[in-house]
Amino acid sequence: MGVNLSGRSFLRLLDFSTEEIEYLLQLSKNFKDLKRTGTPHKYLEGKNIVLLFQKTSTRTRCSFEVGAMDLGMGVTYLDPGSSQMGKKESIEDTARVLGRMYDGIEFRGFDQEDVEELAAKSGVPVWNGLTDLWHPTQMLADILTVQENFNYDIKGKTLVFMGDAKNNVARSLMVVCAKLGMNFVACGPKECMPTDDVIDACKPIAEANGCTITLTEDPKEACTGAHVIYTDVWVSMGEPDEVWTERIKQLEPYRVTTELMAMADPSAIFLHCLPAFHDTNTTTGAEIAEKFGVTEMEVEDAVFEGPQSKVFDEAENRMHTIKAIMYATLK
Repeated sequence: MGVNLSGRSFLRLLDFSTEEIEYLLQLSKNFKDLKRTGTPHKYLEGKNIVLLFQKTSTRTRCSFEVGAMDLGMGVTYLDPGSSQMGKKESIEDTARVLGRMYDGIEFRGFDQEDVEELAAKSGVPVWNGLTDLWHPTQMLADILTVQENFNYDIKGKTLVFMGDAKNNVARSLMVVCAKLGMNFVACGPKECMPTDDVIDACKPIAEANGCTITLTEDPKEACTGAHVIYTDVWVSMGEPDEVWTERIKQLEPYRVTTELMAMADPSAIFLHCLPAFHDTNTTTGAEIAEKFGVTEMEVEDAVFEGPQSKVFDEAENRMHTIKAIMYATLK
């Protein structure tokens, strides 16, 4: 029997089987081929979706908007000031209103409970564009990028996450690696390691798929022989500026450098979900440099701009994978 995700919400990858994730990845590749060849694919013409954003994003918004329009759908974008959700109107009431007007709802915000309530009460598919706990749409883009660089043979490959390994990206990477048979390594200070709940959920999945989950504080141990080295910003969206002082001191030993990349497998690639602080060409980057004397944070500019960096392929793949998620759940 084929995979059928019609009517399903996409809230976290723990809810999806290996077969279902592989189906979404194959669908993503198909949509990328259609886009690259200029082949029209307005398969969802007449449908409409709404994007609810509590946290801003370049890639997530553009991926949903362009993807939806490529599929023939109408799109409404609601930023934090354009909706009464959580202020004058409850999540439940917002869900019940939007579910009567739209065929699908994207949510990007803080609480996982909010996106889950939208899914429970709206009656239409809801897609998690990011919460404090999970970032499932990013994972499909990451893995599609890995597949493209390793001839679609990723089982047994090792992915290392460097830095704050308890954040939503690292948690989600652990899940997708376990589901797809990739070894996952979390490398960072002890206090930044993933919580027991996600480790306990992923370990039996990894064992069943013949791969491993490793936690280490040693960057050399983590990166030696690795196939993918991944990092993220040291301070997540919504955290106060005061956190920078603590995080820079805590995470500086885990910056991805050319030396670490040289320890990895010769075919290794570098990934980052973006935006990245690899220079001082941003307001925040310049401010951090002035305050702390740090001109590169989670990754050296030489790595970010180097031949092993696939971050812009990864960013483009957000569009193709999000298109696959919308089509699979709305068709």
